[in-house]
Amino acid sequence: MPIPTTPNYFSLPFPTFQPAQRNILSITQSFPAVVTTTFDGINPAPNDYQNGMIVRLNIPYSYGLQGANQFQGVVTVISPTTFSLPIDTTLMDPFVVPTGQPANFATPPTVVNVGETNDNLKWSVQNVLPYPLNRLNPIE
Repeated sequence: MPIPTTPNYFSLPFPTFQPAQRNILSITQSFPAVVTTTFDGINPAPNDYQNGMIVRLNIPYSYGLQGANQFQGVVTVISPTTFSLPIDTTLMDPFVVPTGQPANFATPPTVVNVGETNDNLKWSVQNVLPYPLNRLNPIE
């Protein structure tokens, strides 16, 4: 099996618990910063986030942009695959996808939903199970 030279991480498109963690494909050097999410590390993918959600960025060192690592902020949705965060990344080192040895990208960058503004509490109680609850076997 050949050693991969580009990151190829996968996250579940429709997990039971949502809103879900998503992998990060790119982050712009701008104010506000624009984040693009991905499932496979190569193509943009929907994140199902809503305005007012509070997320945290987890950016491994090899991806750069360490000034934004562990930043928590309120999401403003731009499109199904992008959202902005109120952080000025203009003068920070750029977000880059590392190349070369696979050890350089052992952990993908992620964005994790950690909270919501008060008027958004409905998003944390969504039932997104892929099957109706009445089909579950009762405990006997």
